[in-house]
Amino acid sequence: MEIITTMAGWEFILRWLHFMAGVTWIGILYYFNFIQTPFFATDLGAQAKSAMTRGLMPKAMWWFRWGAMFTFLTGWIIVLMKLHGPLTLGDAYMTLILTGGALGTLMWFNVWFVIWPAQRDFVIQSAEQQAAGGEAVAGTPEKAALAARASRTNTLFSIPMLFFMGSASHWQALANGQGDLLRYWLPVLAAVLALELNALVGTGKRQNYLAKHTSTIHAGVALTVLLFVIGAVHTV
Repeated sequence: MEIITTMAGWEFILRWLHFMAGVTWIGILYYFNFIQTPFFATDLGAQAKSAMTRGLMPKAMWWFRWGAMFTFLTGWIIVLMKLHGPLTLGDAYMTLILTGGALGTLMWFNVWFVIWPAQRDFVIQSAEQQAAGGEAVAGTPEKAALAARASRTNTLFSIPMLFFMGSASHWQALANGQGDLLRYWLPVLAAVLALELNALVGTGKRQNYLAKHTSTIHAGVALTVLLFVIGAVHTV
C-alpha cells in the first residue's frame, strides 16, 4: 500500500493523472489543428461546419479545457513536491521541467482565457443563433481568428514543451553544468513571450507561420532547436 502511504506513491499517482489529462488535452488540440480545421476548409466541411460547431464543439471544448486544467494543476503540484525535497531551481531536472512548465502554463492560459471564451461567446453562440434564423454575434470573425491563432500557438508550443518535459527525466545532460540561470531564462522567456504576444496582438506577415498547421509544426521544431541551443550555451 506504499502507493497511498508515501510521498513517492502520491507523486506517481499525480504523474499518472498528469499523463492522462495531458494526452486528452494535447490529443484534442491536435485533432482541432490537424483534422477539423483543414476539413472545415473543404467543400464538404463547409457544409458540415454549422452542425459540427453546434453539436460537436461544446463537448469537445469541455474535454479540451478540463484536460488542460488537470494537466496544469497536477503538473505544478508535482513541481512543488519536487522543490519540497532535495531539488533546487538550479538543478538540471528543475531547469528542464520548468522550461516545459512555462510553455504548458501559457498553453493553459490560451485555452481558458482566449480560445474557450471566443468559442463559447462568439463562434458557438453565432452558430446557434444563425441556425435559429438570427444573426451572428458581432465581432465573431475577429474572435474566431484570435482563437485560431492561439490554438496554433499552443500547437507550436507543444513541440518544445514535450521535448523539455521528456528530457527532464530522460536526458538531463541537456541542462547539466553551472551556467548562469539568468543567462538561460532571459532569452528563453523572451523568445516564448514574443511568440505568445505575436499570436494575441500581432498582425500581417509576422503571423504567417500560424496560417497552416504544417508551417506551425515547422515553427515549433525551430523553437525547440532555439531553446536547445540556449540551453547548450547556458552550460558552457
